[in-house]
Amino acid sequence: MVVQRASLLDGARAATGHAVIVDVFRAFTTAAFCIGAGAREIVLVAGHEQALAMKHEDPSLFLTGEIEGRPIAGFDIGNSPSAIEKLDLTGRRVVQRTSSGTQGVVAATKAHQVLLGSFVIADATVRYLGRVARDVAVVAMGVGGATGADEDEACADYIAARLAGATPDVAAIVARLWEHEDPNWPEWFPRRDAELACEVDRFSFALPVVREGSLLVARPVLS
Repeated sequence: MVVQRASLLDGARAATGHAVIVDVFRAFTTAAFCIGAGAREIVLVAGHEQALAMKHEDPSLFLTGEIEGRPIAGFDIGNSPSAIEKLDLTGRRVVQRTSSGTQGVVAATKAHQVLLGSFVIADATVRYLGRVARDVAVVAMGVGGATGADEDEACADYIAARLAGATPDVAAIVARLWEHEDPNWPEWFPRRDAELACEVDRFSFALPVVREGSLLVARPVLS
């Protein structure tokens, strides 16, 4: 297997083969928690207007996401795994829009297949790719797809190393992320979100994305 590391929107645009789009704080942690809460699939969109239009057509949809970190008016919930963990989304179809993660998925048009990446599904993602992939690009999305973020780089490095056959000390990797913690967590980003995002391998499914017409849809695959 050939494994490459990339970052930000430019990295997503250039990714070929199987592309893992990593967004730890918080998009693809939230997506995994939606599936963990029983959702059947995640539709990933770039614009909140598209999500709201879909909700208008089908009120049963569950909308999650953010703009500059803040919840979006008209959405059911923000981009918060700690809020999702309290919900029952059994059988629901989720639509997600975020400023980094979903933008990377939409941008990765050269990839053969896209997977959502975060610590909570890291091992399942590695196992899935070990079965199906020859060439993998692991892309850390950062903040707004434009500025690097330590948690995304760390998770992407970890997944890439695992795919290359190494066994990094993931507990030490996660511990380093907390070394310079800012105690002033904003209301729209509670500390609990970050704690949940660092629960490595909480879930045993990967989240590959398929294109269905004009939509990009992630569904869980146990691995």
